Amino acid sequence: MPLWKNGRFEADIYTLARDEDALPDGAVIVSLKRFLAEKDSLAARNTPVGVVLQPADDIELLAETLPNLPLLALAFPKFGDGRAFSLARIARERYGFSGELRAVGDILFDRIAYMIRCGFDALDISNGPTLAALEAGKVPISHKRYQPTGSDAAKADKLKPWRRLG
Repeated sequence: MPLWKNGRFEADIYTLARDEDALPDGAVIVSLKRFLAEKDSLAARNTPVGVVLQPADDIELLAETLPNLPLLALAFPKFGDGRAFSLARIARERYGFSGELRAVGDILFDRIAYMIRCGFDALDISNGPTLAALEAGKVPISHKRYQPTGSDAAKADKLKPWRRLG
């Protein structure tokens, strides 16, 4: 799938390795199950190793490792499944994840601004209309911000404190 990062399409240095496949040379992304089972051998590799989480995966299993991971990929298997938004915020805010946070899967264009707001750095997109919009140069922007974090808390709407203006 095409990787959209830093406002443009970029080459992806990572290869997604299925659980039953041998690991390829170079940077890889493995499932949580494989990462936990092969933690020592993966740590001995001299290449970056990222982990992909499915919506039902328990991010707490990565609590000790998460701050040192170079990449965390969060799956969006269907456009209506938004659990990865919560996982992104938990990774960044609770566990201090500072590596690349990648959304993977069926990503709709109108959700990209919110993904960036939740801390995503890169999008691995399979949705055709979203790819077409990004290729056409459309830029996802969110003018009104809800459920603020960090510095956005200072931009309060005086009449509705739950709403923040961007």
